[in-house]
Amino acid sequence: MTTPLELSSGHGDNESIVLTAAGEIDMSNVARFRDALSQAGADGTGLIVDLTKVDYLDSAGLTALLPYAPRIRIIATAVLAPVLAISGLDPVTTVVTGP
Repeated sequence: MTTPLELSSGHGDNESIVLTAAGEIDMSNVARFRDALSQAGADGTGLIVDLTKVDYLDSAGLTALLPYAPRIRIIATAVLAPVLAISGLDPVTTVVTGP
């Protein structure tokens, strides 16, 4: 059984937008994730993507992050951080390990 994707956004430090995802990001819902990334990053301010509540992230989710990589900061769990590094996102964006 999959965990439904929940998305929310708000303001973080330094006027950054924080997009928080919870659940699973896969091919079945990646369009919603991609749209949320687009809307959250539309005004050009800093964008933080909080993935600390994501249980599963497949290649579709990783691909959705790629266009935003140069201007986002990703907060990931210790389990998810190596996946982001192996995918090639780590060298082109900031990935920090959160709770």
